[in-house]
Amino acid sequence: MKTLIIAPHPDDEILGVGGTALRRKAEGCRVAWLIVTSISVDDGWPKEKVDKRAAEIERVRELIGFDEVYELGFPAANVDKFPLGDLVQSFSEVFKSFEPDEVFLPHFSDVHSDHRVTFDAVAGCTKWFRYPSVKRVLAYETLSETEFGLGGQTKFSPNFYIDISAHLEKKLAAMSVYESELGVFPFPRSNEAIRALATLRGAASGCLAAEAFELLRERQ
Repeated sequence: MKTLIIAPHPDDEILGVGGTALRRKAEGCRVAWLIVTSISVDDGWPKEKVDKRAAEIERVRELIGFDEVYELGFPAANVDKFPLGDLVQSFSEVFKSFEPDEVFLPHFSDVHSDHRVTFDAVAGCTKWFRYPSVKRVLAYETLSETEFGLGGQTKFSPNFYIDISAHLEKKLAAMSVYESELGVFPFPRSNEAIRALATLRGAASGCLAAEAFELLRERQ
């Protein structure tokens, strides 16, 4: 099986799907990581920050064992400034190259606009007659984004759980690479919060730790 994990920003892939990525690799799957945004000196970011981000991405790639990493390079926090058709075309090229069976994407109710626009663009790449490899599409939850959405009836509603008990500690180790994104509990992106969410999702599904998803489409 080939799994594609779509992250609007580096760290979303670990927060939402880090344990599952490790499990899929242990199961012998090919796993790809698609990063939608980037930071650059041209956009006003300090060179030290840009270099550090590149090093973080490489380190996370090594820790998880991603087989492929795709970087679309859209400016962070500005994805909504681009025509949706241009975004769909960029995603389409990755889908046609990697031919994923399983796709993980951010939830459409997330509070960050980059997440919502990413969802809309990816939706255009899941039609079976254009992308026949895609069999399963799941939305993941991102701490500090999903739980703050104000979607009412459209908020994240998990119905698919993956046991990550054997992989939680390595997920936390991978998240620690993004030290600038972590804070002190009760900050949502903290080791305590990540562990607590995994424990809660495990309790809902009969295991010690789990990641929860909203299954949006599946065909067999």
